[in-house]
Amino acid sequence: MWRSVRRGGDTKTERSRRTLRLPRTAVETLRQHQARQASERLAAGELWKDQGLVFTTTLGTLLGAGNVRRQFKAICQTAGIGSSWAPRELRTSYVSLLSASGVPVEEIARLAGHSSSRTTEVLYRRELRPVLVKGAEVMDQLFG
Repeated sequence: MWRSVRRGGDTKTERSRRTLRLPRTAVETLRQHQARQASERLAAGELWKDQGLVFTTTLGTLLGAGNVRRQFKAICQTAGIGSSWAPRELRTSYVSLLSASGVPVEEIARLAGHSSSRTTEVLYRRELRPVLVKGAEVMDQLFG
């Protein structure tokens, strides 16, 4: 079954339905989360509301958007990258890191579910490499 946070519970488009392999570290982290959640379930006892969700409140209920943002900011602060990050920036980070690692933009677009690699390049990819300096160095030599 394909699920989404969208009102109808379906993915945004037919093309949005794709299966992505998770990195091993994500799988291990999810297993650790599952163990922590089992402890929360025991601690909550009868108050636990099992709704089949992966990420929940300490009582098993749906996390509100505000809760997600607050928790994300706290995680970023703990990681030492500041508290100004928002969950929506994960998508841009994913695209930018893949690009900086040499993954072709067409493949990144496919992974991100973009209908065009232009969307990936213009809206999501950020340059992570150092600023290109060769042009300035040559001009400095010529006119310096």
